[in-house]
Amino acid sequence: MFRRVLVANRGEIAQRILRACRELGIESVAVYSQADADALYLRQADETICIGQAPAARSYLHIPAIISAAEIADVEAIAPGYGFLSENEHFAEVCRSCNIAFIGPDPETIAAVGNKSNAREMAKRAKVPIVPGSDGPVDDEATALKVASKIGYPVILKATSGGGGRGMRIARNDPSLVNGFHAARAEAEAAFGDSTVYIEKYVENPRHVEIQILGDKHGNLVHLGERDCSVQRRHQKLIEESPSPVVSPEMRKEMGDAALRIAREARYHNAGTVEFLVDRSGRFYFIEVNARIQVEHTVTEMVTGIDLIHQQLLIASGERLAFNQGDIRWSGHAIECRINAEDPDDGFRPSPGLVKSFVPPGGPGIRLDSHVYGGYRIPSNYDSMIGKLLAHRSSRSAALATMRRALGEFVIDGVKTTLPLHQRILEHAEFIAARHDTGFVERHFPQKAAVGKERTR
Repeated sequence: MFRRVLVANRGEIAQRILRACRELGIESVAVYSQADADALYLRQADETICIGQAPAARSYLHIPAIISAAEIADVEAIAPGYGFLSENEHFAEVCRSCNIAFIGPDPETIAAVGNKSNAREMAKRAKVPIVPGSDGPVDDEATALKVASKIGYPVILKATSGGGGRGMRIARNDPSLVNGFHAARAEAEAAFGDSTVYIEKYVENPRHVEIQILGDKHGNLVHLGERDCSVQRRHQKLIEESPSPVVSPEMRKEMGDAALRIAREARYHNAGTVEFLVDRSGRFYFIEVNARIQVEHTVTEMVTGIDLIHQQLLIASGERLAFNQGDIRWSGHAIECRINAEDPDDGFRPSPGLVKSFVPPGGPGIRLDSHVYGGYRIPSNYDSMIGKLLAHRSSRSAALATMRRALGEFVIDGVKTTLPLHQRILEHAEFIAARHDTGFVERHFPQKAAVGKERTR
């Protein structure tokens, strides 16, 4: 096991990793920007190092500053969490060249699955269903129009790099395809430094279901079941739950086996997620691999009892998985609401500022992962997540009832939050009946799904 680990992140995920280090007897080093000098998570680290100014490019995305901090602190490993540098193969390669363990997949694996066009080819080789689309990147309008004519409208243009809904455009005819092609390329270039896009058939209003995987460095791989992430706006997840209301035990095995085949094809180790779309007929299609821990990993922890951050640390240190696929058991139902400092009634406009009062909910079945406290000032430089509220009960209906109660107890004064929107969603008949899909928010809360200003994690 590692003796000393640096956490190259901020907020609730930094706090989560620091807690895991403490539980495993690992000394921890937390880095922070000038904007996070009063962050709660810093109090939980054995050592703290300021790595730069507030902008992410000058701190949490500044590789030389992070590596310098790691060398000064004499750490053996770096935990990137999610967002920022967590899926940056160059950063993982720099860590390796400096003899610092990167707590995540190898840089070659990150590069292989991070390019979505390449990942589609990998899924083909693994005999996993994929959405019909282009054979690799599309470089010009003429090729784009030819692909669309072949597979039929509607289609979706996707950036081969990155994620989070950036570099994506839906087209329903030739003019919108031409416009979307240039818009997607420009957005992808600005967001990821890579303008390459590819085309897929657009699956209308599917469910978004993902499979959590774990793999050690000795070739052992398991999946931990699925998460349903269908409540979204602009491809940004709002609510996640496990198990999915539309996945049967037979389908779980089929999807899990498909995810493991892709993981083996990619020579994957550490924690990762294989994402699928499920259409109205119950057919599933591979869409991408996230080569990191996910924000919503917590719902899987609740239903399996497996601490995924512990597992990341253990795997990166070279230990074998202590369980196999037959040992995995699922218990009850977990649901997570992402609580953000945003105003859903004003296009999800970020609402940074002073949190005057912060009174979290409690009681049986409730978990809150949050770095916020009364008197904390939410910076304007990063994403607006306040925390993740989870309810875990014996059934979906019981979990929903507990979550509704907890949302009503939660008091956050001083900034706008998504708490009221979550309450409205959980009271909606379509969501209660599990008839929702990825178009649910746009259909039923259109003014609350307007385009908001996005920020880097």
